[in-house]
Amino acid sequence: MPAIGICVGDVTGIGPEVTLKALAVEIQTAEQFRYLLLGNFEHLTVLKHKLGLSLRLERFAKGTDREKVLVYDPMEKPLPTRLKQGSAPAANAAMAWLKETGERCLRGELQAMVTAPVNKEAIIRAGHKFVGQTEFLSEMAGSNRTAMMLLGEDDRGHWLRVVLATTHLPLKKVSATLSIPRVKLAIELAARACVDLGLPRSRVAVCGVNPHAGEGGHMGNEEQTIIGPAVKAARKGKIDVVGPLSADALFYYAYRGEYDVVVAMYHDQGLVPLKMVGFDTGVNWTLGLPFTRTSPDHGTAYDIAGQGKANPSSMLAAIRLAKKLAGGKNPQ
Repeated sequence: MPAIGICVGDVTGIGPEVTLKALAVEIQTAEQFRYLLLGNFEHLTVLKHKLGLSLRLERFAKGTDREKVLVYDPMEKPLPTRLKQGSAPAANAAMAWLKETGERCLRGELQAMVTAPVNKEAIIRAGHKFVGQTEFLSEMAGSNRTAMMLLGEDDRGHWLRVVLATTHLPLKKVSATLSIPRVKLAIELAARACVDLGLPRSRVAVCGVNPHAGEGGHMGNEEQTIIGPAVKAARKGKIDVVGPLSADALFYYAYRGEYDVVVAMYHDQGLVPLKMVGFDTGVNWTLGLPFTRTSPDHGTAYDIAGQGKANPSSMLAAIRLAKKLAGGKNPQ
């Protein structure tokens, strides 16, 4: 039976809670997958009972591969029962679980991985060189041709799909980081993702980086020197792509369904409209890795952690997308 690995993330955040809640729902379906949770068994068991979930958890060991939900912790020392939010032990555990899951995917032991939220500040404070889970997994896999895709739908079934040309950068560094190959790669990965999702077409629209897409060079020239040439190069490769277009209007037309995916130039340009459309259902999908990796599109939410209030919809969507990409069924 194929397996999906799920890193429960920062145990002082809502990652473990949304993971257990989502699995409690998904395990009720006609299940063709089993799940390996990378986390602390004792912590998850206590949390499961606190949440009142009838979800069977078993420790990972030889002979347990037929169980639906297994838990494995590569950490030599158990986690303390009480941890402060953003503490070093929680950050170190999250990194160990992320690394273990990535390695198992690279060895082919897992068909896909889903990562719950971590706290970047806490991880860096604990002594790790860390930009984000996307970047960490790309480096682990030796993949320098990756991009972040975010996708989600609203309550009327309208989808928005966004691929980022740059990810976790200060705004002042975006223009210097953009290049023709980087933008062209984002376009190529966006088009390929539409095929992987089983969409009937792969129509890509590309944002400009400046207001009004630069006003013909009067408000910045990145559209003329970088983005426009990247679009032309991708079009020569038989990709159905238009741009650069003014982002403020483009997302309206993408939401209406005139484009299947948008390539945005920087983090907030793409994620603000995406989260307006699908805040509870948004999924982060890392394109270009040699294995499937998805994650919910939210953070650790320390303000509600431990209160049983966390909405598992985004984690459930991330699990379902991972399953489809690994050979099962899931949304488009």
